[in-house]
Amino acid sequence: MENVYDILLERGLIAQTTHEEEIRELLGKEKVTFYIGFDPTADSLHIGHFLQMVVMRHMQLAGHRPIALVGGGTAMIGDPSGRTDMRQMMTPETIRHNSECFKKQLSCLVDFSEGQALMVNNADWLLDLNYVEFLREIGAHFSVNKMLTAECFKQRLEKGLSFLEFNYMLMQSYDFLMLNEKYGCKIELGGDDQWSNIIGGINIVRKKRGEQVYGMTFTLLTNSEGKKMGKTAKGALWLDPVKCTPYDFYQYWRNVDDADVCRFLRLVTFVPMDEIREMEKWEGSDLNKAKERLAFEVTKMVHGEEEALKVQEAAKAVFGGGGNNADMPTAEIENIGEGMNILDLLTVTNLAPSKGEARRLVQQGGISVNGEKVTDTAHMVTGADFTDGECIVKKGKKVFLKVICK
Repeated sequence: MENVYDILLERGLIAQTTHEEEIRELLGKEKVTFYIGFDPTADSLHIGHFLQMVVMRHMQLAGHRPIALVGGGTAMIGDPSGRTDMRQMMTPETIRHNSECFKKQLSCLVDFSEGQALMVNNADWLLDLNYVEFLREIGAHFSVNKMLTAECFKQRLEKGLSFLEFNYMLMQSYDFLMLNEKYGCKIELGGDDQWSNIIGGINIVRKKRGEQVYGMTFTLLTNSEGKKMGKTAKGALWLDPVKCTPYDFYQYWRNVDDADVCRFLRLVTFVPMDEIREMEKWEGSDLNKAKERLAFEVTKMVHGEEEALKVQEAAKAVFGGGGNNADMPTAEIENIGEGMNILDLLTVTNLAPSKGEARRLVQQGGISVNGEKVTDTAHMVTGADFTDGECIVKKGKKVFLKVICK
């Protein structure tokens, strides 16, 4: 069987490793227990987490055992990595609810059946710690001067780093120690912004247990310009279908830039590399086929094949003039009588946040009704625009809305 390290490397997933040759050798010769941490700061995972889930799946398919560590304890403090402000405190009830949501979403890629993977909550050991003992046993091994050189702390120092957050690195390092003791965990994985925390964990395991453990970080999901991905016009690209509809989720991937599509196919799908290498030769309109494949594969993994087929049909109805538009995003309006001004229609359906923005969109040619561009701000949408009580309004190149007149 091919070494999973080579698979991850070929697909461009690996950012940094602590001991490259040792990790590759370890993953090739034995079944390894590894972990990735997820702080339950929301009731849904987002697409940044999804990349970590894909890595877990690659590792599990190669016979290694994942531990999904839910940060029920660390979430009470908050990770300063990548933050310019302090996270809000959450109640234990909220953390518990969010953790349950995480396991359901993780299960779309990770097999949690008997012995295949574990889900562990660090609240089990962090919440009952004796603070003085913790400082003596763990804190004594950390240099404040060295900690302050970590990128996660340097960013926060500009606006003020609380002592609460300063403890985060110690607690996450302690997690690795506990997982090593309890489950024989040998590798911590995470996003590249977790590098300093991972190093802290490796050092504390070596100092307290005399064992060599390892760390590996993965590429953050960015576009070809280096900008972080995962935002839609409506906010974060959540995995929860209520927070981000399967249609919007599909369209996000369908509309990625030409320069990004093959890279994303490597990073967040399991499409064989031979197929992706062929797609890398494609140009022009052929790249739309690659985008459709990307959108379908990711949507299928997150929302299931049936839902992916539905939204694919809905997208074809909009972009190709065929298919079924039943799953297109919709908005209902009351009977418009003799007609409704286009500016009112845009604001009532939330396609524009205000009449001023609606006016700008119309004047700049960014609005179409049933395929016909509307440039007159006095334009009236009438009953004649509705077929079987429905019309399609398009904003820009990518946003479509089915308006239903009751």
